[in-house]
Amino acid sequence: MNDSGQNPKSASAPKRKDARRNQQTLLDAAAAVFATSGVEAPVRDIAAEAGVGMGTIYRHFPTRADLVIAVYRHQVDACAEAGPALLTAGPTPHAALERWVDLFIDFLTTKHGLAAALQTDNAGFETLHAYFLDRLLPVCTQLLDAAAASGEIRSGIDAYHLMRGIGNLCIGADSDPRYDARRVVALLVAGLRQPC
Repeated sequence: MNDSGQNPKSASAPKRKDARRNQQTLLDAAAAVFATSGVEAPVRDIAAEAGVGMGTIYRHFPTRADLVIAVYRHQVDACAEAGPALLTAGPTPHAALERWVDLFIDFLTTKHGLAAALQTDNAGFETLHAYFLDRLLPVCTQLLDAAAASGEIRSGIDAYHLMRGIGNLCIGADSDPRYDARRVVALLVAGLRQPC
């Protein structure tokens, strides 16, 4: 306790919560800018989107690679947390799977340029890829299992293969204006349906 009768730890807890919220705001802003302009977007654009000064971004993320990695992990976590929530809220497991796949596509589109941003850090890239698999494979498996158990899709669909297929279908979407990756992925997901 300090002289004011407050526990110093409880007095600093709100600051930590505010700091986490501020960091989330920065990560959301960076993700939005990366989605439209790529990971090489100017920091001033991210600062403007977040409503902060550039110094604030550099204080949290000293290098571009730090920012890109943080955005990547933040989006992996959001995608992982969305799966169970969609299953609970969705009208059917297949509908939850479709919505989750849309989120996964959104995530993949902000991932472009990650390898270039980490070009000198293969170990860092491999660590991120392992994190991606550890967090998202179980969620995709849960969604697939629920949709199979409800009889909406065939059983035995491997989450890794589905996620890999979706990722491959998203490649090049940003370089060909006629190619609609989301539409092609929707065809893939519709193809998972149980034959009548």
